[in-house]
Amino acid sequence: MVLTVNGEQRRVENVTTVAELLIGLGLDPRAVVVEQNRRIVRRIEHAGTPVHEGDAIELVHFVGGG
Repeated sequence: MVLTVNGEQRRVENVTTVAELLIGLGLDPRAVVVEQNRRIVRRIEHAGTPVHEGDAIELVHFVGGG
């Protein structure tokens, strides 16, 4: 399926939920804010939130530092 991730089209395979998308992208769900089609998806909802062809996903990855 094709999604738009941070403004770029991406083809993903075997992804049905937000949690699977994050794993496939190698991102730690504890350090990412997910917006799906202009709606924030809470971390507790990642495993139960389906992704669909054409969804627009925005990911903000937090980086620690000093």
